Amino acid sequence: MTDTELIGLLDKLRAMMISTATGGPQMYDEFWHLHRNVSEALAERGVENALPFDDLWTWHGRWSGGDLPTYQSRRVFVNQIFDPLVARVRQDSGREFEATGWDRVDRTILKAKTHLAAAKGEEDYQTVGHNCREALISLAQAVWSPERHPSLDQTQPSPTDAKRQLEAFIAVELATNANDQARKHARAALDLANSLQHKRSANWRDAAMCLEATASVVNLIAIVQGRRDPT
Repeated sequence: MTDTELIGLLDKLRAMMISTATGGPQMYDEFWHLHRNVSEALAERGVENALPFDDLWTWHGRWSGGDLPTYQSRRVFVNQIFDPLVARVRQDSGREFEATGWDRVDRTILKAKTHLAAAKGEEDYQTVGHNCREALISLAQAVWSPERHPSLDQTQPSPTDAKRQLEAFIAVELATNANDQARKHARAALDLANSLQHKRSANWRDAAMCLEATASVVNLIAIVQGRRDPT
């Protein structure tokens, strides 16, 4: 589903909620199926699903409760829900994660985006950190070669020592002034992921920053490996 199509579905959900609350047609089944499709599309993009009602019966109970007495107040309420979400999709348009071809890395990044979109509490956000750490470990395992990329501190990396593996990879493959900055970037992303896994006060911003940093490192390494070259 393209961003334009997703925005169209969001606008359709918006119109259905307004219609239901202002004397228009009641499309309960269609709304439920549409909401499910939108939820899946948001999850694929790693966008938090801020829609509080997944069916029109729940929405009916909300607007008929007494504090939204007029049609205008209900329209304003619905627009306050949808406007920020549509703006977020538009803002992220064209910035979706592009698959690298490293299957395990791509699957884990997508899993992190899905978990972030569905997250409700600290444990869920910690799970995003775990996903990001696993993605970086898989990335390191995909590109690091012990023969070509000797450890910088002469310590043989373990199979899950993504930090040493990526630092060694970058030191060889980016033998330029950008070397130190790229290595620091990869190290910082891994530190974010490790920290988030154990942060008991983890929130959406923590998880979103961690995922953004991880995807950035994956893209950096994909560029170094020629996987982002123009065709």
